[in-house]
Amino acid sequence: MSSSRERREPRSFSPDDPAVLVEPVPRAEPSPDLPQSVADDAGLVQPTLSDIGRRGLRWGALLLTALTGAMTLALGAWFAKFVSAALAREDWVGTLTSAFLLVAAFAGVMLLLRELIGFSRLSRLGRLKRDIATALAERDRRQEKRTALRLIDLYAGRPQLAWGLSRIREHARDVHDPGELFVLVEREVLTPLDLEARRIITRSAKRVATVTALSPILLIGVGYVLVENVRLLRMLATLYGGRPGTLGALRLARMVFTHIVATGGIAMTDDLLGQFLGQDLLRRLSRRLGEGAFNGALTARVGLAAIEVLRPLAFTSSVPPRIRDILAEVLKPLVSRSQSPQVRTASPGTR
Repeated sequence: MSSSRERREPRSFSPDDPAVLVEPVPRAEPSPDLPQSVADDAGLVQPTLSDIGRRGLRWGALLLTALTGAMTLALGAWFAKFVSAALAREDWVGTLTSAFLLVAAFAGVMLLLRELIGFSRLSRLGRLKRDIATALAERDRRQEKRTALRLIDLYAGRPQLAWGLSRIREHARDVHDPGELFVLVEREVLTPLDLEARRIITRSAKRVATVTALSPILLIGVGYVLVENVRLLRMLATLYGGRPGTLGALRLARMVFTHIVATGGIAMTDDLLGQFLGQDLLRRLSRRLGEGAFNGALTARVGLAAIEVLRPLAFTSSVPPRIRDILAEVLKPLVSRSQSPQVRTASPGTR
């Protein structure tokens, strides 16, 4: 027993030595008492070829992809054949085809230029906003003056802001404290834009609430909500100096949606809607009117988030528009409509 417990000394050997025997490691078999999910996680059960085929290859998706590709090629070949045959003709058909293709090419180039200009406007507005925030954080008077002049140049061609821009140029030399020049710009230029933005949001939210409440088909209401929200974003971006194209509006929608998710705006909209109307009135409203009220409130929240994203200067001295004030104007027609049957039924008893 003592000899078996003796410590063995380390020895060196060559891998090619035939005396060295390497026994193969036996493959572990799953126990019959072991659950299948545990065995799969432990790697005891190897997938078969049929399992790989079921999981990795979807025949329906492959069929749909092949048919879609074949149809696309067929349409492309048909169109190319039609155009080539029409252009080869020397009569009025060939002339009209050439004219249509030239108009289509010109329209495509103009659309591309519009999208590029829209992206550049949004980028310029974003850079201006970042530079203003940096100037306010560093309290640099020179950088503040440069960014203020860029902001004035952004709105220089608007007749409704001409008086405010002239006042800024008159009193800019009298401002010496850091940050006061931006306060002047906000009071004379951005405050009128904020009032106009609030009117735009209120009108858009009213339209969404009314159409959703009166629409007999759900798909029509959902489509109108999407179109109206994109239209609202484009109008607000144009108001603040970053008029986008179609793709730019979609990019702006992604930025606004990210801002809403980051700030918890959807949950806040739902809570404000319940606090504004009250739980008792919400129970009395019909399903359509409730959907209209919620969609109108959500559209108002999207508009306010767009103001926070697009406004080149953050709210410092002025009060930002509140969703509670907009909801009071948006939901007033719906609330009066829901209470009007009660008024009509109660009127004969009062005689």
